Amino acid sequence: MAKGHVIIDIERCKGCDLCIQACPQDVLEFAPTFNHKGYHPAMLVEHDNHCTGCTLCAVACPDACITVYREAPKRKQRMEKL
Repeated sequence: MAKGHVIIDIERCKGCDLCIQACPQDVLEFAPTFNHKGYHPAMLVEHDNHCTGCTLCAVACPDACITVYREAPKRKQRMEKL
């Protein structure tokens, strides 16, 4: 399974909850602190690295403040017989 990582621009996040609701792995939640605009921004909470990099959170974000990075799964090398 692919592994992913989410970066959220906390100063642009207005805490709308759309990314949290869209995440199928439940690895996003509200930060306990406020940003400069007075909102609780979303943050990535790593639960045993369950983020798959599906990008549903980034698609759901109306302010485009989420960037998703995904590691490509390693391919198995095939041995060719001569």
